[in-house]
Amino acid sequence: MPVKIEEHILIGGEFATADPDYGYLCGFNNTHSTQAVTGALPIGRNSPQKPPLGLYAEQLSGTAFTAPRADNKRSWLYRILPSVKHGTGFDEADIGLIRTAPCRESDLPAMQLRWQPLPIPDDGDIDFLAGLRTIATCGDASMQAGMASHVYIANAAMKNRYFLNADGEFLIVPQENSIKLLTEFGIIIAEPGEIVVIPRGVKFQVHLVEGPIRGYICENYGIAMTLPERGPIGANCLANSRDFLYPIAAYEDKQESCELYLKVQGRLFRTKLAQSPLDVVAWHGNYAPYKYNLRRFAPVGATLFDHPDPSIFTVLTASSDTPGTANVDFVIFPERWLVMEDSFRPPWYHMNVMSEFMGLIYGVYDAKPGGFVPGGMSLHNPLIAHGPDTEAFSKASGKDLEPEKLAGTMAFMFETRYVLNPTRYASNLDLIDTSYPSCWEGLQRNFKP
Repeated sequence: MPVKIEEHILIGGEFATADPDYGYLCGFNNTHSTQAVTGALPIGRNSPQKPPLGLYAEQLSGTAFTAPRADNKRSWLYRILPSVKHGTGFDEADIGLIRTAPCRESDLPAMQLRWQPLPIPDDGDIDFLAGLRTIATCGDASMQAGMASHVYIANAAMKNRYFLNADGEFLIVPQENSIKLLTEFGIIIAEPGEIVVIPRGVKFQVHLVEGPIRGYICENYGIAMTLPERGPIGANCLANSRDFLYPIAAYEDKQESCELYLKVQGRLFRTKLAQSPLDVVAWHGNYAPYKYNLRRFAPVGATLFDHPDPSIFTVLTASSDTPGTANVDFVIFPERWLVMEDSFRPPWYHMNVMSEFMGLIYGVYDAKPGGFVPGGMSLHNPLIAHGPDTEAFSKASGKDLEPEKLAGTMAFMFETRYVLNPTRYASNLDLIDTSYPSCWEGLQRNFKP
């Protein structure tokens, strides 16, 4: 039965189809094949003289043609009209509060920074694109190095607006309510506790599911994210390949006026279209959007003493030209058991050579039980000292060390080798928690020679 995006609508809060997830294809970086109409996918070849059903064949490349087979990313799309029909006539548009590296607008001093959650707008129609706010950037998008940290807030669907990012891939972390993404490859729904990755160059649109939305985005300018090597851990645990889900083919066959927005080299362009650009009826390949449920991450940890490095919680990584030093790491702090004896169990005090942008999806973060709330964020740049606040230190230093489960919590970190520069917007927010450094004021001298 044909699967068309416009058939998937909300009726009284319920989906019109029997399966609200629409089905997914599982397996990280697998070569998937899917078709919304039987016979739309060519068999045994990529670009026949006359593709089935009068479709156009088009390749979307995620790497250079000559990249090694193990790293090569590309997908073949079979669409109603080729992308050249929605790739002309662009005019520059207002970039709003979106920023792209290099961007050095702020004169904030080098210090520990924390922001309270951005309020979700309750009046006017603010969609995902209008609600994007850049908090910090680093590197240079044109050199494919570095990243940007964004927050999105929205109370309306994108309707007749579509977005294409040529600067980097989007790792989207919903925090308030689920999001529904209509993409060229199909439909993805993600709730808080799940993530979605939209590769560079993929057109998409964001809709609401339960109500207004808020979340975080890591825009990775570098090599596409992949699963980290497990090393001595062996073949299992951390994020498992089979838990990554890719959309089945779904398409819009709509000949209605709409707009496509393109972000490239930090500038935003807009063109008017006579038809939807989400017209891919079938596709096959390994370059496509995907989602992952963070609650399926299998954490490992110390079973006798000491606190391991947080790198054991890396879900996805994008390498740099320095082995072992990431352009971007996506790290989470999920539910887990703490069983170490004679050990300080929260994250220790440290000065890291990597920059750490942190957010809280839900629950309480064990190192900052007081002022770090869901929807908030913090930034610690290289060699800026940080660690547990006074309350966390006092509690962890004096408690009986029985086995303890950290339950109902999900924090994350975007970590990068580059210095993150806050934007002018983020630097002038009245949501900056100026009291943040005071969380360590209660630490006392305990030295007894």
